[in-house]
Amino acid sequence: MSNEQGRIFRDAWIAGVTKHYPGEPKPGYVAPWEETPDWERESVAAVYEQVRAFVEVSEGNTSKLSREQKGRFVALCWIAQIYRHIPDPKPSYVADWDELPAWQRETDADIFERIERAN
Repeated sequence: MSNEQGRIFRDAWIAGVTKHYPGEPKPGYVAPWEETPDWERESVAAVYEQVRAFVEVSEGNTSKLSREQKGRFVALCWIAQIYRHIPDPKPSYVADWDELPAWQRETDADIFERIERAN
């Protein structure tokens, strides 16, 4: 997986958290790429690639999806990465879309749209 793609995802995450998080986000939410754990770097690059491929195989018609649909796709791809790297994750790490806080849903949609623009 590409380090560059992972950085784009991480930068979009930090921008989304900064924009949508109510109050002061946890330091780990906005930690720079260099301080991000290896498993998380690998995971964000994998999700970036899944979104990129989805945009490509739909021939750009992901632009017709709603923000919610885009965010749901990112969230679901992320949950799969959590299960891949964490044998027994906390329920909040693998929460379904409707259980996510609004700031996280908005951030996930922002991430999709950032990747969509890059392709």
